[in-house]
Amino acid sequence: MSADPRPAYVLTGAGRPTTVFAPGLGGSVEQTRPFGSGVRGTRAFLEFHGGGEVGPAGSPGQNLTYADLAADVRRIAGDAGATRAVGVSLGAGAILHLLAATPDRFERLVLLLPAALDRPRPARVATRMRAAAERADRGDVDAVAAALRDLQPGSARDRPDVVAWSQDRARALAGPAFARVLRAFADQKPLADRGVLARCTAPVLVVGQEGDDAHPADVARETAAALPNAELEVFPPGGLLWEHRSATRARISAFLNGAGGNGVGDGNGVHADVDGPDAVGGLP
Repeated sequence: MSADPRPAYVLTGAGRPTTVFAPGLGGSVEQTRPFGSGVRGTRAFLEFHGGGEVGPAGSPGQNLTYADLAADVRRIAGDAGATRAVGVSLGAGAILHLLAATPDRFERLVLLLPAALDRPRPARVATRMRAAAERADRGDVDAVAAALRDLQPGSARDRPDVVAWSQDRARALAGPAFARVLRAFADQKPLADRGVLARCTAPVLVVGQEGDDAHPADVARETAAALPNAELEVFPPGGLLWEHRSATRARISAFLNGAGGNGVGDGNGVHADVDGPDAVGGLP
């Protein structure tokens, strides 16, 4: 194994600007990709080390930190030439950690469903994550699927598409590697002090939703308040990837496309998702 392995990623689209997308806990390119289907230019969708089994230095997932995830985002953004970033949940935390060190790294950002800022996740959510880790250790697919549903808004957990998605992801994730990631991030926080975000003057769209105890809407509000040039969008209950998928995609696209770029589009802020063949990166 390389002393500095890079996460896998997928490139879609063409032209400038390039946007890097960082997934959430247990997320995948397939789950993150809908958020970018209307975004012009090139899109780089990364996976955090195959679900987070190891950190950038080959450390066990149990020792994985937001600094490690931020390093993943920085590497792939550098390799792809990304000037913009979109982070979902855990990925949003990784980007916040990156901004603390380099507030001017990106010219435009979207933070979807931030789960924590400078305080850990709510205690009840952390307790659920640790309990899910015990079941993941045993390879209990049904229990991991239930844990993934618990990370969705309450009103969306019993939807047939959510149940099917959680079962599919659980079959891929159940095992000690995912258990270590759950334990690692149950009690971590992306930042020591939100005040560092005052140095980031880039436009940022922060998106939250009501009725989601794993991603409290108040965390989205606090994140937006800490950023000098932020816009806040809080959706009603139902799930950004589920009931509000089209509206979320439109909001992200309008925010990112509004700043220009020469990707494929119709000139009116509407983008046909004509990606062509995917380019898969597993950089040496």
